[in-house]
Amino acid sequence: MRESHNILPFFAIILVIAGVWWYVSTPGSVYDPEAQPRAVTVRGDLADDEKRMIRLFEEASPSVVYITSIEYMRSLFSLNIYEIPQGTGSGFIWDKKGHIVTNYHVIEDANRVEVTLADGSTWEATVVGVAPDKDLAVLHIPAPPEKLKPIAIGESHNLKVGQKVFAIGNPFGFDMTMTTGIVSALGREIKSVTGRTIKDVIQTDAAINPGNSGGPLLDSAGRLIGVNTAIYSPSGASAGIGFAVPVDTVNKVVTEIIKYGRVIRPGIGVTVANDRISRRLGIEGVLVIDVLPGSPAEEAGIRGTVRIGREILLGDIIESVNGVAVRTYDDLMGEFEKYNVGDEITLGIIRGEKHIKIKVRLIETG
Repeated sequence: MRESHNILPFFAIILVIAGVWWYVSTPGSVYDPEAQPRAVTVRGDLADDEKRMIRLFEEASPSVVYITSIEYMRSLFSLNIYEIPQGTGSGFIWDKKGHIVTNYHVIEDANRVEVTLADGSTWEATVVGVAPDKDLAVLHIPAPPEKLKPIAIGESHNLKVGQKVFAIGNPFGFDMTMTTGIVSALGREIKSVTGRTIKDVIQTDAAINPGNSGGPLLDSAGRLIGVNTAIYSPSGASAGIGFAVPVDTVNKVVTEIIKYGRVIRPGIGVTVANDRISRRLGIEGVLVIDVLPGSPAEEAGIRGTVRIGREILLGDIIESVNGVAVRTYDDLMGEFEKYNVGDEITLGIIRGEKHIKIKVRLIETG
């Protein structure tokens, strides 16, 4: 018996061809072989605020740099040393001499750092100095002055909540990205990588994401008002709460690093007790443990803690600096940092049951 051929596929193909022919030939069909691009409706000139934002980005972006931190690794098989990118971040040009400012945590564990300018040229950077307590670092690149456009410096002590701000950086590795927002709050405090408190921090809702760290926060005149340093986000991405180290702090720290290679820390020549010990003893202030010989503290008569037999005689407790209350070591150092080496300050001291005032001169400490 002969096997019959199945002719259904043949009829299906005929039906598909017929359907397509009917679709393209029927009046009112979407398909139109004579269709032409529609004329563009002229929108007119850009709005004034758009022009200002475009101009701000064009003027400020050449001052922003892309930072790549590189770590050395050893192969487990060949034992050869090779380099791997550890992470990326942002920074900005400080001056024509090649100084670059960024966050300390961007370059913290790097063996080598590369800086890419807006023109695409890449330069190997050297670390001039760091301020981990402020999450700031200064790098140097040997780029010629004509390639360097320093950022305009503004002020942060006179900022107002609600004023516009602009963040430029390299979020997630996407270079030269600008986001906008406002100053959401002032006087915030965040912890640095060392655990020290960074005070007077600017809070903004301008989108700040990983990779924006170290980039500039600008005002509407394109002036630096802060260095983007952290975000508050459960997911690790922008949630509308970003923080920037204020430019007044940045200006002081960067200037000292460039001049001395380090941050000049004022002090009086004492060592103090750990805050946990003070709290355990019920002390509201900073307990002095030792007074360094020849220091301003010794000259002023400040007393340290001493052991007499089995008993411990507590030393002076510093409760204020120029009338501002201090409760922790962090508070004390924060107040000292408001002044310069050589300045005279007045300490509020608890000595036994007495509250006394002592004047003392600030010196440079390590």
